[in-house]
Amino acid sequence: MRDLHVVGLEADGKFVVCADPKTGDRFRLPADDKLRAASRGDIARLGQIEIEMDSLLRPKEIQARIRSGATIEQVAADSGMAVSRVEVFAHPVLLERSQAASMAQAGHPLRHDGPAVQTLLDIVTLAFRARGHNLDDAEWDAWRDEDNKWVAQLKWQAGRTTNKAHWQFLPDGHGGTIAPLDDTAHELIDPDFGRQLRGLAPVRALAPASADDEASQQSFDEYYGTTSDSELDAETVEIEADETPAPEVDQPHEPVARDPKPAPKAAPGHGGKDKRGKPAMPSWEDVLLGVRSSGHN
Repeated sequence: MRDLHVVGLEADGKFVVCADPKTGDRFRLPADDKLRAASRGDIARLGQIEIEMDSLLRPKEIQARIRSGATIEQVAADSGMAVSRVEVFAHPVLLERSQAASMAQAGHPLRHDGPAVQTLLDIVTLAFRARGHNLDDAEWDAWRDEDNKWVAQLKWQAGRTTNKAHWQFLPDGHGGTIAPLDDTAHELIDPDFGRQLRGLAPVRALAPASADDEASQQSFDEYYGTTSDSELDAETVEIEADETPAPEVDQPHEPVARDPKPAPKAAPGHGGKDKRGKPAMPSWEDVLLGVRSSGHN
């Protein structure tokens, strides 16, 4: 390692001039914060400056990240740089993205029969109107993907839901073509959206069957070769009649002698006369019950 001695500053004061005492060769060093901290012996400041130098992005790197869709705040947070420093290099790229988004709105969506006659902006305006949304509240944006192709985005708020639709934009001399990249983008440019459903044709009444058709139509039993219920019932009756046993002839039985029933006794107090031939006196129960002396109620 060769030793150098300080010669002085350049005219603009941005570099320190040093020389080799043996050969006379001159060298220059940038008069920055790192050199000032080293001249003061501030080791802590030297370490901090080293970290800041490693995290800084070059202008091309900043613009490449902005062109890929990153925001200024995201680049500043990832690199540790000040937002104002990132804005200086990001501003031209943001203008490029805004111009690409405007060109995508004038593009023609691709369909199965070729590009549509209407532009993307016209079709999306009709779709928003049919859904009850306001296109003025939506935001258009564009950036380049990994294949260096433009991607257009439409972002809007519906209630508490944030919706996003993405299309691939290929510019050309006729306004460019638009191809959907997700379901939301496909639904917005769907030509069948909002079209009324096809009506059902009226049902035609069937002509009544003629007598010849009814006569020629086979019955269920004739078609399958089975026996009808009436025939089965007739056969069942015949079988039951054959199996019914003949009635037995009653044999004469000798009469059985029965005991004669005893003659009913006359109720006391209901007789006509007593032993002396005089009318009998009614009993006390007959008087209470209203029975006559003759024995009749």
